[in-house]
Amino acid sequence: MRSLIVLLILLAGCGRLSQVGKAPDFTPLEGSSEYHAIYSTPMPDSVDPDTPVAASSLWTGGRASLFNDRRAEHRGDILTVVIEIDDKAEISNSTDRSRAGSDSMKIPSLVGLPQRLDRKLPDGATMADAVNTSSTHSYEGDGSVKRNEKLTLRVAATVVEELPNGVLRIEGEQEVRVNFELRQLIVTGYVRPADITRQNEITYDKIAGARISYGGRGQITDVQQPRYGQQITDIVLPF
Repeated sequence: MRSLIVLLILLAGCGRLSQVGKAPDFTPLEGSSEYHAIYSTPMPDSVDPDTPVAASSLWTGGRASLFNDRRAEHRGDILTVVIEIDDKAEISNSTDRSRAGSDSMKIPSLVGLPQRLDRKLPDGATMADAVNTSSTHSYEGDGSVKRNEKLTLRVAATVVEELPNGVLRIEGEQEVRVNFELRQLIVTGYVRPADITRQNEITYDKIAGARISYGGRGQITDVQQPRYGQQITDIVLPF
């Protein structure tokens, strides 16, 4: 059993050891949803822009027309997602509760039974005060939450699917590598074509089911993360 644990630890670390002294690799685009959406066959325009009449006019029906709407609307189109998060939350709760109770039952005389029982009881004990209880309970709690988050980013996303109701599913991923640290931004969700501005942009608060991830991988991230053994002990140990 001990050998098996050691073997699993070595296997888990082999993948990381291969990156020693190397910068983290970029995630390949081939095979992703964005790749297949961009390389898919586009939907034909209502007017062929290659015709002689259309090519000589500013009012062609193609997407490259000077006055045409260039907002993303089909699978494979690209739009810009504007992420400007500046959230503040402050919650403070205070609870105070107390309760006191007292019960007493006396039997000074019951056909002479208390007096007869007193003779058999130890010195100082009496049945005159048969039951006498008292309880006190007090609870006081105080809690507070204070959070401040600010994030300003822009990322290009691709329309990867057109839903039957006209809603567009988008996915966007951006990776920036600086020295040995790779920063990664991922955005996914659903948008309405009407919410896309004339500049072909959409803000994050208009994305339904938005999933925004900003993180990275590399030497700095490795130092900031606890070791595998520490993470396992934090989960397994009950105290």
